[in-house]
Amino acid sequence: GAYAGNLALAGLCRGGVYIAGGIAPRIINILSLGGFMRAFRDKGRFSALMHEIPVHVITNYEISLLGAKQEAHNLLNSQD
Repeated sequence: GAYAGNLALAGLCRGGVYIAGGIAPRIINILSLGGFMRAFRDKGRFSALMHEIPVHVITNYEISLLGAKQEAHNLLNSQD
């Protein structure tokens, strides 16, 4: 959580942080206990800003394939 918060703060990810991959959906119960979000938001004077950044866990195991499919579609359509 602390590292994810550091990355979100460095990138000023006000639109949100999306956690994807095979592990996150398997440990979503642990993530929802609160420790992750406490560590994510514990950024001293920037804590108020961190409370404004939403965090989402992507549970679709095929999300990377969907992104690759969309990019392939975009590439094929841009060659017209």
